[in-house]
Amino acid sequence: MKAFDPSKAKAVKGVVDVVQIPEGVAVLATNFWAAKQGRDALSLEWDEAGANKLGSAEILSQYKALAEKPGLVAHKAGDADEGFASAPKTLTAAFEFPYLAHAAMEPMNCVVNLGRDVCEIWNGEQFQTVDQVNVAAVVGMKPEQVKINMLYAGGSFGRRANPQSDYLVETAHIAKAINGRATIKLQWTREDDMRAGYFRPIYYHVLRAGLDASGNATAWHHRIVGQSILTGTPFEPMLVKDGIDATSVEGAANLPYAIPNVLVDLNSPKIGVPVQWWRSVGSTHTAFSTETFMDEIAGAARKDPVEFRRALLAKHPRHLGVLDLVAEKAGWGTPLPKGKARGVAVHESFKTYVAQVAEVSMKPGGSFRVDRVVCAVDCGVAINPDIIRAQMEGGIGFGLAAALDGAITLNEGRVEQSNFHDYTVLRMNEMPKVEVHIVPSQENPTGVGEPGVPPIAPAVCNALFALTGKRIRTLPIRSQRSV
Repeated sequence: MKAFDPSKAKAVKGVVDVVQIPEGVAVLATNFWAAKQGRDALSLEWDEAGANKLGSAEILSQYKALAEKPGLVAHKAGDADEGFASAPKTLTAAFEFPYLAHAAMEPMNCVVNLGRDVCEIWNGEQFQTVDQVNVAAVVGMKPEQVKINMLYAGGSFGRRANPQSDYLVETAHIAKAINGRATIKLQWTREDDMRAGYFRPIYYHVLRAGLDASGNATAWHHRIVGQSILTGTPFEPMLVKDGIDATSVEGAANLPYAIPNVLVDLNSPKIGVPVQWWRSVGSTHTAFSTETFMDEIAGAARKDPVEFRRALLAKHPRHLGVLDLVAEKAGWGTPLPKGKARGVAVHESFKTYVAQVAEVSMKPGGSFRVDRVVCAVDCGVAINPDIIRAQMEGGIGFGLAAALDGAITLNEGRVEQSNFHDYTVLRMNEMPKVEVHIVPSQENPTGVGEPGVPPIAPAVCNALFALTGKRIRTLPIRSQRSV
């Protein structure tokens, strides 16, 4: 900030103070509406010399250029060059993924009471230890002097697990600026949350497969371009190895299919857009590209998508187990009424295996509806089946919303979306019927909060291909934008 004039803000009834903090200016008032009116009345001057002024189209253009260049090798098996050289047929596909907001129903908010010997916080939490350390650094205390009272939160999806503890640090700075003379409740507006948050990065993928004369995949090359979530965070030393962010390639570098020659590489450009994990992290994009491309290969080989996957998953019994169960429960291969089709996808994330079959129907005028989703999950020992089902259902709704409409777009570095009218989430009347089937298992129990998300988008797009004959390689599905 270059300068600000607090006089008009202080003239608003209910405003009690205006203070400058490292992040900008905070207006303190006796209620939210007075604070917002005071903020709207502020006279501000910003220095934008170091600002990111790129739009989504410019970023994607850079990514496409980077995709022409070799990246850092994340996984290699066999000899991909030799595999392609000897393959009589080759398929190539490029995939585009937008920035995504977490769009939690409850915007970022917290209460901070700064005393002489303790800083007490009330908030929805995902990152207690990190938040404790970051707040302590702001207020000049030891971490054990920061007391966090964890409340239920109206959604997080990774947003409140912020390595910078952004909104908590902001509130701590406000409390410090007034020497703790009052308890501070910070409440972001929906527009703040949408425009000043941390996003799932844009990604661009290029996949290539070589097929032999029988239609078997003999070579696979997967190139990923996208921002690193972990670079510059405390997690970089643990999870960024040889320049490769593990979250950028998860779901791709561990591809389960028995293809003898595989190469996965990564380019991680540095873009001045704040990014972080989003529910199911790297698998938000890798599952879509790998599972829709796998369907494309099956089509080129003139093989059934489920049978094609089965043959390639013989050495991965847990992938195969959920695939077999979902195919059985969905009635895969049985006739459907005219204008309806099924699509399938299977993916492992967080050591939990999920397969989904989506039933999609076309409507007059060319629109479509996802009518039914059958889900099979192997998460080891099922401690609480009701919670497992609920998390799969929630993950399917969350993932379907992003697949259909989710996109944060930038214009000259500014976020264009602001609220649920232009960043839509799934409406109740759009939620499909969901059936969840749990694989009996004696394996160690694993997570269920995120793995329901990745398979839904590819399952839906594979069903749409079966209906229309057109491949969808850019998300969101219903967007009229090219980015």
